[in-house]
Amino acid sequence: MTYQETLDYMFAQLPMYHRIGATAYKADIQPTLDMMEALGHPERRFKSIHVAGTNGKGSVSHFMASILQEAGYKVGLYTSPHLVDFRERIRINGEMIPEEEVVDFVSGQWSVVSGQYSFFEMTVGLAFDYFAREKVDVAVIEVGMGGRLDSTNVITPELSIITNIGLDHTQFLGDTLPKIAGEKAGIIKEGVPVVIGESQAETRPVFERVAEEHHAPITFADQHYLVDEELGIRNEELGTYCVHSLLTPHSSLLIQSQLTGAYQRKNLATVLQAVDVLRENSSFLIPHSSLQKGLARVVDNTHLRGRWEKIGERPLTICETAHNADGIEAMMQSLQRVDFKRLHIIYGCVNDKDFRKILHLLHSSLPTPHSSLTWRFSQPSVPRGLPVGDLQAAAREMGIEGEAYPQVKEAIAAARAAAGVDDLVLVTGSIFLVADALA
Repeated sequence: MTYQETLDYMFAQLPMYHRIGATAYKADIQPTLDMMEALGHPERRFKSIHVAGTNGKGSVSHFMASILQEAGYKVGLYTSPHLVDFRERIRINGEMIPEEEVVDFVSGQWSVVSGQYSFFEMTVGLAFDYFAREKVDVAVIEVGMGGRLDSTNVITPELSIITNIGLDHTQFLGDTLPKIAGEKAGIIKEGVPVVIGESQAETRPVFERVAEEHHAPITFADQHYLVDEELGIRNEELGTYCVHSLLTPHSSLLIQSQLTGAYQRKNLATVLQAVDVLRENSSFLIPHSSLQKGLARVVDNTHLRGRWEKIGERPLTICETAHNADGIEAMMQSLQRVDFKRLHIIYGCVNDKDFRKILHLLHSSLPTPHSSLTWRFSQPSVPRGLPVGDLQAAAREMGIEGEAYPQVKEAIAAARAAAGVDDLVLVTGSIFLVADALA
């Protein structure tokens, strides 16, 4: 098979949650355990760092990979979903897995028995097999959904990280923060240190209980670090942040990052604490210079996209994957720091989200008069994409008027044509809408 034929086969034949939704989800980790055994347990042949959370886990994963890469390690990075190219999910030192590796794995090992596995399970098998054969020093592994039953949860990492807990994927993980925290806490392993990004009142007891049961040293990043965005320092390509140590009064330092946006403050605090724990509890040597360079070069090193990413100027055009309540709240903080005359929003989502609640939250949170705001609606090009007509009608019922465009590129072109040079065009909602914009 060619690479394209291999992708067509995978997308057509393997159940894929991000495309078709709930019918592809398996609340069972046993198939992945069986796959690891059939592959000779590649997950045991490299060190790893496991990252879960409702929001921020992608950014934190890329930060950690970039820092370790700057420290001189050969670093695997597994994330999901991809935006444009399937191979974005599997990287070593920022380079995507070669096409022939994907073809050889799928056609040589699994084309006969692929009916046993979902798309995500098969991708995890491909990633872990590739990392093991390439002898990476360490792999940063992002959880797909939840934690306890996620296919990635077959590893025993050097460090577990859980960024935060919010109400997302409630049909699978539970409808309360403690229930969701219980699923995320499933990545905590016996004796393995765990860093929690936010010490939320409803979830902290859950994490502390599970950590105690597993004799896992636990720290909460926001009890160790406070990160402020330095607005007075202007750098077009880098965000500048002031880090305060909460355990050492009057101790602070400046760091810079290619990932900008107010919400990165929490992610940076999580990363700083994670690096501290790695230094204390493992054989990793991470000089302070590697930490600073890793943060400052995170996009160059890992090629992360879609996080407050500028895709156009005059008018400024930004993509941001804010698809749940916490993500929108964080995006609003970033929006308040941008000077613009009028705001042009392009929004689209998938059909299994509570899009009416999210749309209402987005509309009510906007830091701009509605007279200086225009809406355009579109739909992601995946089977789960909510038809743009349905979205437009629901928005109209809420008093939000906007034009509908079947394809996001049409919406972007219309918005940029209507906007002044000092306006802002914001493409947001589903990660798949952003993926279409970037493609």
